[in-house]
Amino acid sequence: MANILVVDDAKFMRMTLGTILEKGNHKVVGEAEDGHEAIEMFHELQPDLVTMDITMPEVNGLEAVESILSSHPSAKIIMCSAMGQQKMVVEAIERGAKDFIVKPFDETRVLDAIKRVL
Repeated sequence: MANILVVDDAKFMRMTLGTILEKGNHKVVGEAEDGHEAIEMFHELQPDLVTMDITMPEVNGLEAVESILSSHPSAKIIMCSAMGQQKMVVEAIERGAKDFIVKPFDETRVLDAIKRVL
């Protein structure tokens, strides 16, 4: 079981991912709506893993990944992207994300990615 911070600007996506994570016996310790909130919550909660949306207002997922990893190089972050965002996914991996999952979420794929990264 892992403590997970879920970051997505869409409440529906946070709820969907939360349901999948709980089915996989993980605990959602926090939810953030944008990268700025994600950075603050990461420092406060020190989760085992972060699921990070790429496209968000204010601070996007790529910027948030860079910021978190600059102060916590061992942070485990999985990017979440919509179809057609391959270029951004590659950039996220280059910046230090450990894996990615594609929306709409497939329960098995999400849980497999988490198992691999942990």
